[in-house]
Amino acid sequence: MVRVAALGDSLTAGYGLSRADGFVPQLESWLQAQGADVTVINAGVSGDTTAGGRSRVAWTLTPDVDAMIVTLGGNDYLRGIDPAVSRSNLDAILAAGQDAGVEMLLVGLRAGTNYGPEYKAEFEGMYRDLAAKYDVPLYPGFFDGLRTAAGTQDGVAALMQRDGIHPNKDGVAAVVAAIGPTVLELVRAVD
Repeated sequence: MVRVAALGDSLTAGYGLSRADGFVPQLESWLQAQGADVTVINAGVSGDTTAGGRSRVAWTLTPDVDAMIVTLGGNDYLRGIDPAVSRSNLDAILAAGQDAGVEMLLVGLRAGTNYGPEYKAEFEGMYRDLAAKYDVPLYPGFFDGLRTAAGTQDGVAALMQRDGIHPNKDGVAAVVAAIGPTVLELVRAVD
């Protein structure tokens, strides 16, 4: 059995959803349906920033963890935190994973332009740069599958909770369907 820790924020934790409908349970079910002998551990904390993930990565990486998905940065972006700070925190998280000898997947986030084009470029670029530095796969945008499944902006709204930030059960299913093959490759890399 492969044990994958999903280190993230409310998107990982399953904010606003019943336990079974969150990202981690849906991802685990999807992987198992593909024949993977896997357990996905929910290490998501609502409201967490990259700094929060950095502070708890050591206890997330217990000896029985084989792989780690890192899905952090959304709250940094929402708060307008300097991307250099977020980059430093993600760098430390990936370094801890490397030191622990686990396979890793870094999940990026596509930023808007509300903080300007330079912020957007620096924020999105940190994921590419760190994935290259640690030679880990990068899934470019957590919401990519949701946008693809929706087809239109109105379609996206139908896959979101009322807050417009967190996907609903069907939105999570769309995210999982898109990211699932990449996570399956991560699981297979452990063997």
